[in-house]
Amino acid sequence: MIPRRKLPPLNALRAFEVAGRRLNFRVAAEELGVSQGAVAQQVRALEDHLGQPLFHRLSRGLALTAQGVAYLADVSHAFDTLGTATDRLALRPDRVTISVSPTVASRLLIPRIADLRQVLEGVELRTIADEELPDFDRDDVDIAIGPGRPPFPADVEALLLIPQDNIAVISPKLVPGRLPLTEAEILSLPLVHHCFDTWPKFLKVKGPLPGPRFSLTTLAIDAALAGQGAVVSPRAFVADELADGRLVQISERSLRVAPDYYALRSRATASRASAVAAWDWCIETFLVR
Repeated sequence: MIPRRKLPPLNALRAFEVAGRRLNFRVAAEELGVSQGAVAQQVRALEDHLGQPLFHRLSRGLALTAQGVAYLADVSHAFDTLGTATDRLALRPDRVTISVSPTVASRLLIPRIADLRQVLEGVELRTIADEELPDFDRDDVDIAIGPGRPPFPADVEALLLIPQDNIAVISPKLVPGRLPLTEAEILSLPLVHHCFDTWPKFLKVKGPLPGPRFSLTTLAIDAALAGQGAVVSPRAFVADELADGRLVQISERSLRVAPDYYALRSRATASRASAVAAWDWCIETFLVR
């Protein structure tokens, strides 16, 4: 296969394709909107590039050589393929793709997804739940929200969105008495753990603590809501439940741990209007001030 950098120029191929269909340089020039001399020059340059003639120049027009007939069929097919691909792209709806961690998806994005759809009216919204931050070019992602550690690549814009400011919460059904609780009282409660395993740090104790363990923070919060025990969670992920009383804070202590949650986007694709609107909405909605 010929390397792409050694392929003939696209303008020369277009001139040949039109001239091959029309078998007349003047008529081809009219279709292309250029001069007859420009078409003839492009075709001659293509023949020089290929090292073989593609046309017989006749007094009343052109005739394709045997090589020209075969080459025209392939070049015409290639232009048809390009035209089909371009039409398909033009018909594709505007789309915004947001990659979020599962906890961000369930605790923050999904409860507010109707508001985002109003902002992106007429735009297809695609959401990916993934713990790993994406490769923006490979994964075709516009915005990502998830745990991350600076420094980030130079071609990625990053904004600290949600600090890992952790608090201890529980269903009020399990603590009907006074609050806050002492550390001894907290240790007497059933404790729910998740992937960041923050209970030992929060209580300043060594070694693992008993209680069910979940791979995702959002599952541990769900367990706490179901009355299975107390959980340590970033404050932002339980704000709604604290506001409506489904969870209560059992200690005045808070614990800042890494990694924090960042909003990220590729600098190369940050100018599309729909993607900008989605980014602005995410910042306005989720930024912890």
